[in-house]
Amino acid sequence: MDASRPPLTRPQVRSIGLITGVALALYLTVRLLPTGSNLNHMDFRVTGKDAIEFCDPASPQFIPVIAAKSPVQLSLASETPPQRGKVTKFTLTMRTANGKPIGPADLLVAHTRKLHLLVVDPTLNDYQHLHPEPGRRAGEWVFEMAPDRAGTYRVFADFTPAATQRGLYASVDFNVPGDVARVSRTTNTEWQAAGFNFTLDVPSYFRAKTPADLTFRIESPGTQKRPVPLQPVMGAFAHLVAFDEDRSGFAHLHPMEADLSQPPADPLKPELHFKVTIPQPGRYVIWAQVNLAGDEAFVPFWVDVLP
Repeated sequence: MDASRPPLTRPQVRSIGLITGVALALYLTVRLLPTGSNLNHMDFRVTGKDAIEFCDPASPQFIPVIAAKSPVQLSLASETPPQRGKVTKFTLTMRTANGKPIGPADLLVAHTRKLHLLVVDPTLNDYQHLHPEPGRRAGEWVFEMAPDRAGTYRVFADFTPAATQRGLYASVDFNVPGDVARVSRTTNTEWQAAGFNFTLDVPSYFRAKTPADLTFRIESPGTQKRPVPLQPVMGAFAHLVAFDEDRSGFAHLHPMEADLSQPPADPLKPELHFKVTIPQPGRYVIWAQVNLAGDEAFVPFWVDVLP
């Protein structure tokens, strides 16, 4: 402490206290202000154990959506009962925990869309990435899809509230009548689709709770290589989505090569890099989604995460 500086007088102390109190009140008021709607920051808060936290997209990780409490409630209805191979129109209703509808004005655009739905069947062999459009009533979002398999489908919603500007998640299920097929889930790091070979390199010791580097490659088969017509999809050169066998949650990953003006250096074998942290050991499927000359391709990779 500077001994030469005189102590603060009581009026000075009161002034400092008043200024601090006013600044704090302004801060809290701004946090509670609506952002283009009647929703504010507190509408997207859940207290208590195992509540979903707002997520930083710069730190990709697996989100345990099912076990956690979400501040957003989802309900799903269809015009006709869902059936395998038939296009069904669904209406998804989004509300906050206190019942307020969540519409377009309440969400920010993230990767070119305001609402992403990650839909997967119980075998994890039918994955669809959908983007609903606003419905007629507040809080309603409409989409169509054709389920490829029977069983209970899980719909994960991935969105960013304007009031928080951080990623948030919720889930809802729907059933497709029929017997759930038994499928093999053997590990694989290579796949062929759309006339190209796809490879996903994972660490030899892919361990839980440890950040992992993933490398995704595409190339044409044979010795005479042709350029890969890789184009952006949803604001990125590729998307990876990881699910565990129980579908308890997911990880939505984007490549580190984020500058769309700088495509991968080798057009004959483009390479993209991802980072992820998986919290629990077990078997996971990592679905890759890419745009090849305007046609989207979905490719699954089964991997084991060690303790």
